[in-house]
Amino acid sequence: MAAGGGTKAILAALFANAGIAVAKFIGFLVTGSSSMIAEAVHSVADTSNQGLLLLGMRTSKREATSEHPFGYGRDRYFYSFIVALVLFTLGSVFALYEGIHKIQEPESLTTAYVAVIILVVAIGLESYSFRTAIVESRKVKGDAGWVQFIRQAKTPELPVVLLEDAGALLGLVFALIGVGLSVLTGNAVWDGVGTICIGLLLGAIAIVLIIEMKSLLIGEGSGPAELRAIRAALTDGDIDGVIHIKTQYVGPDELLVAAKIAVRGSRSTADVAGAIDEAEARVRTAVPAARMIYLEPDLDRSPAEAT
Repeated sequence: MAAGGGTKAILAALFANAGIAVAKFIGFLVTGSSSMIAEAVHSVADTSNQGLLLLGMRTSKREATSEHPFGYGRDRYFYSFIVALVLFTLGSVFALYEGIHKIQEPESLTTAYVAVIILVVAIGLESYSFRTAIVESRKVKGDAGWVQFIRQAKTPELPVVLLEDAGALLGLVFALIGVGLSVLTGNAVWDGVGTICIGLLLGAIAIVLIIEMKSLLIGEGSGPAELRAIRAALTDGDIDGVIHIKTQYVGPDELLVAAKIAVRGSRSTADVAGAIDEAEARVRTAVPAARMIYLEPDLDRSPAEAT
């Protein structure tokens, strides 16, 4: 993922959510709608989340140290994981609490048209943010479907923003329906029902993000296609075969490749060293993210396992 594309999507979401949060809080103070306060807290959570994503992108650029020899690329995974936790605790749990409270103790809405106007404007702003995220994601997802992109992306920012914006749009629709039904029926319970729907939606999105970000944080390897490309690059020269190979992303744009390669016992040390250098160059050409490559030459004692 191009850093510029991710940053553009994050900034669009940040400014949209910050403005929407202020408007929603004003709407809550005027109307007393639980859907509005749930959505306001949701927007505050989203705004904080975009700030965390930007922080992660910045801290991940620090130079490697003796304590962290592989660098700080996983900072982006860590902050994305925190984003998922914030979305769950500050967004989902609060909305569920407010919704249940509203159903148990319903209060009539006042000047509900204010809430409707704010929600409609918010839908427009969120649509702009969501469209920006879709446009930037299409540049990097290739032929993959959206679900596959979210599950397999090694760069966390765009999947996070995509799911956040999708959840924000659906949440606004739920809030609009809840407020609308409360006005039409004269029963404020519908406002509480809309708020609970928002909480359940945010909880589902947060759980998906927690699962995906945890997987990246503890370390994911190359996908099948990328692994095939690495194996092909290794054996496309004087390397006799790959005995075994392990890969792991230590950051969104940094892949660690460690492999034991088969060489003939008759070859000289200089010849083997040259073959390894050439193999590393081929792998980096085939998979640019493979910045750290460690190849261990060995005699192939298990021909059936070599590829």
